[in-house]
Amino acid sequence: MPAKSKAQQKAAGAALSAKRGDTKRSALKGASKQMYDSMSEKQLDEFASTKRIGKPNYTPDSPIPAKKAARKRAAKKAAKTRAKNTAKRKSAAKKVAKERAAKKRR
Repeated sequence: MPAKSKAQQKAAGAALSAKRGDTKRSALKGASKQMYDSMSEKQLDEFASTKRIGKPNYTPDSPIPAKKAARKRAAKKAAKTRAKNTAKRKSAAKKVAKERAAKKRR
């Protein structure tokens, strides 16, 4: 059965490498770790040997794009908050500068 996406093909390659003893099993993460446990070496070889040309990066039902989108939203929100806080600090600094200038005039 061929891989449906580039991510599946890469994960299968990592799991296959561990099955063959080229890499440590402890180095596997996520999907490659699951593939190592649930698939035979022959199945992993079929997945890993799939050509990547024309394959999407991820399958539509993969949780990875959703996680990336959530991180992007969080980063955007954090940037907005930083900009807001910077604007508050600048306006507070201007207010303090005006008060100091008014005291000097007295």
